[in-house]
Amino acid sequence: MPQTVLTIETRGQGLYEFTDKAQDFVRQNSPEEGLLSLFVRHTSASLLIQENADPDVKRDLKEFFRRLVPPSSDPSMKWVVHTMEGEDDMPAHIKSALTQVSLSVPVHRGRLMLGTWQGLYLFEHRDRPHRREVILHLGS
Repeated sequence: MPQTVLTIETRGQGLYEFTDKAQDFVRQNSPEEGLLSLFVRHTSASLLIQENADPDVKRDLKEFFRRLVPPSSDPSMKWVVHTMEGEDDMPAHIKSALTQVSLSVPVHRGRLMLGTWQGLYLFEHRDRPHRREVILHLGS
């Protein structure tokens, strides 16, 4: 069963689409039918299937999560203890816990069965750039 590690370079908080790279992996390993499993190997980033047509969706999601879980320097977050790596440290872990670190997408006739406006995203929850690893695994 084919498997690979996809490295995604981030520039700070936000959504980074990698649908094309995942589809290329499926195409290169050409299963007619199967399931693509995805897993991010980090505790301060997550995975999403989300709209990829209107960039306002990405902006609004980023703003929603910023308001839901502000930096630990915000007065509403004075209860936070874990700040070892800065004011975005614990908020990043909370955002990751609220979303998901793994996804599954059916494959039919060698193509990901995503909807018309759906894309695969790494959701970076930290302020500074990171190199994130996403495991792609094709099963039958």
